[in-house]
Amino acid sequence: MQLLQLLLSLSILVAIHEFGHFIFAKLFKVRVEKFYLFFDFLFPFANLANFSLFKKKVGETEYGIGWFPLGGYVQITGMVDEQMDKSVLQTEPQPWEFRSKPAWQRLLIMLGGILMNVILGVVIYWMILLVWGKEYIPANELKYGIQCDSVALSMGLKNGDQIISIDNKPVESIEKIALKIVINQAKSIQVKRNGQIINIPITEQNLSDILANVKNSMFVMPRTPVEVDSIIPHSYADDAGLRKGDIIIQVDTIPVFFFDEYQSAVLKYKGKEKVPFKILRNNDTIVVHANVSLQGTLGFVRNVEKYLPIKKETYSLSQAIKQGTKNAWENIVMQVKQFSVLFKVKNAHKQVGGFYSMYKAMPEKWDWRAFWSFTAFLSLVLAFMNFLPIPMLDGGYILFTLFEMITGIKVPDKVIYYANQVGLFILLALMIWANTDWLRN
Repeated sequence: MQLLQLLLSLSILVAIHEFGHFIFAKLFKVRVEKFYLFFDFLFPFANLANFSLFKKKVGETEYGIGWFPLGGYVQITGMVDEQMDKSVLQTEPQPWEFRSKPAWQRLLIMLGGILMNVILGVVIYWMILLVWGKEYIPANELKYGIQCDSVALSMGLKNGDQIISIDNKPVESIEKIALKIVINQAKSIQVKRNGQIINIPITEQNLSDILANVKNSMFVMPRTPVEVDSIIPHSYADDAGLRKGDIIIQVDTIPVFFFDEYQSAVLKYKGKEKVPFKILRNNDTIVVHANVSLQGTLGFVRNVEKYLPIKKETYSLSQAIKQGTKNAWENIVMQVKQFSVLFKVKNAHKQVGGFYSMYKAMPEKWDWRAFWSFTAFLSLVLAFMNFLPIPMLDGGYILFTLFEMITGIKVPDKVIYYANQVGLFILLALMIWANTDWLRN
């Protein structure tokens, strides 16, 4: 399910992006020879393993699905593109070619993919808010405060703290705390502890530690009692007779009430047999004896939602349009900030992810809300990445065209061709690095 959702999301994004180039090319009467979802060659080797899973020619354009699922392309006549066709440099420009068109038309053709990705992201955000609304856990309304991971504890946060703000700016959702700290390179976090407001400084090392651990832990999460929601069949919990609704309050002689206390206590008995657990069942206090696995688990799923102050908001069409547009803009701003984090936060480059990270971000069961949220987010990420002024990306062509429009000097096709070769080398290196994330993690 994760793989299918990822493939569908990427297919939609690639098709929409390439359609943006296609529609502007057609508008300005530029010939489009191919429109392909995925590559019909072994990218970036245009003459290697050339075959299609499907193709059909309609008019002057061949529409098809390639076999190499790493993107897609439109082949626009008179343009040096993914296929690195050097033959275009040896002929005179024809009226139907990309290179014969005015600079402003070429600029719009290259901006088309980026514009379509932005529009798609905005529209999906509208749709999500209109259909599902918005759900979040207010950071300042947690009854028992937060539970910290090892990084949060090392910074000076404590289990039970109530997070008030970051850099003295209120935090809406607990799920976004780690993201806001890193993306904004925050300097401090304010918490309420025992009725007092405490300011905790955030160092550059803290930012690096949060980023390094963000894929493995939530940094902070709601602190909750240890209430059983369901039992894994044939587990130690099942054998001991634990039931839905039981609340564990003691492990052997160690009192526990919150899950972080339970985790710390039960790990002391991993691999042990017949460990006594005191539990609250309805109005009674009873003791059960259970074996503990070598990982320090019994085999039950705890009830977390019961203790979460989940806030739900619904939106009318006009409200969804307004808030969805705001969400999309915040996403774009976040991409800019995230790009700067790569150069400012220690070891941030080690957290760059590729297809494996995207695959892991997908839910294990088909979830349309999660699917569309991911697709909207990724659509805006692709828009931003393609806008970077790197040859071979849309941003490289845009940079050359803007230079021509400002100076009146057209960049020679040969310069663009060789710049694209350099850009291709850079992109391949970045792609290889990004897609070693499964090794680095």
